[in-house]
Amino acid sequence: MEPAIRDATAELAARARAGDRDAFGALVERHWAPLVRLARSVVGDRDAEDVVQDALVVAWRRLPALRQPAAFGAWVERTVLRRCLRRAGGWLRLVSLDSAPEPAAGDGGADLQVRSLLARLAPRQRAVMHLTVIEGRSDAEIGELMGIAAASVRSHRRRAKQRLEALWNGNASG
Repeated sequence: MEPAIRDATAELAARARAGDRDAFGALVERHWAPLVRLARSVVGDRDAEDVVQDALVVAWRRLPALRQPAAFGAWVERTVLRRCLRRAGGWLRLVSLDSAPEPAAGDGGADLQVRSLLARLAPRQRAVMHLTVIEGRSDAEIGELMGIAAASVRSHRRRAKQRLEALWNGNASG
């Protein structure tokens, strides 16, 4: 994050900590899209915005406890991730083809197939894959965000890749 953006975020977070609702609204606007993308990767399209909204309500209530206003982005991201994992509850979420969006013209349903496969991963594995592939984060960054060791991040990623390979090859039990 650029220093000017980081400073502006810290300023808004400090004002929000002091009870400024407009400052919190500006923070939400800045962070909404990436938070929803993260949530979609873990809980799916249907629940993503609800989970983010729930997490932001929790963040607003707990904002006075935020010690470093410059850390607002990572702090709220951890809050969203925890809510996502809680919502997912450890069960495998399968995509119903009846509720899945129609594939865009010309993509041959590839996006739907990828989403369907990813939805069959455990929630933590989906989160690790999102943070690795979509956001390009390091194992240490992912571990810090998720509250697990970097070795656990690698383990979740390895199991996710094995599961995806098995699913792709038609062995759903893999």
